[in-house]
Amino acid sequence: MRSRILSAAAELFATNGYTRATINEIARASGTAPSNVYVYFKSKLEIVFALYEPWFREQIETLGIEVAQLRSSEAKILRIIHKLWSELPADSRSNNVIQAVAAAMPGDRYDPGLLRWTEQKVADMLASALPADRAAELDCLRLAHVLMMAFDGFAVNYRTARGVACNHGIVRQMGQLITGAASSSTAPAKKSQRERTRRKLRVAGG
Repeated sequence: MRSRILSAAAELFATNGYTRATINEIARASGTAPSNVYVYFKSKLEIVFALYEPWFREQIETLGIEVAQLRSSEAKILRIIHKLWSELPADSRSNNVIQAVAAAMPGDRYDPGLLRWTEQKVADMLASALPADRAAELDCLRLAHVLMMAFDGFAVNYRTARGVACNHGIVRQMGQLITGAASSSTAPAKKSQRERTRRKLRVAGG
């Protein structure tokens, strides 16, 4: 019966989204009563995590393997960002998880364990991908938290406004910010601007 409930819920979530699928509909589709659904799951939130948490953990574990096989720091960082901001948000399962968390009530007893686990995994990937001096400048765990908060937004936008999906330019610019390439590329321009300013002051001073 538990498997039937999960199968019915998966189909309803995929078709209607998490928020529109009800326990009554899940019960009807699985051939049981709503009260019996609660014998196996405390809430609809628990159902969605039973369905998608194993999938999400596998995605992050696989990402770690892929990142470790890349050679350059830039390639590693770009792969992490692209996975979190583009590939995963494009999967409806991500959107259903975000809907579930956003709609969670105190009685649903939301457990942030998956988020904390993911952030630590991403932080470890960032720390190993970056040069030691750059990694020392950043708080990789806080940075992972920012990446995951942005993931939430991209996952929602992909479903509700597909024109607001993450693109290559966003991925590359964020990668430059993380690796420090953005500040390095603007350094010559800033230095040139300072030199021009000093020359103007010298001319003005006679």
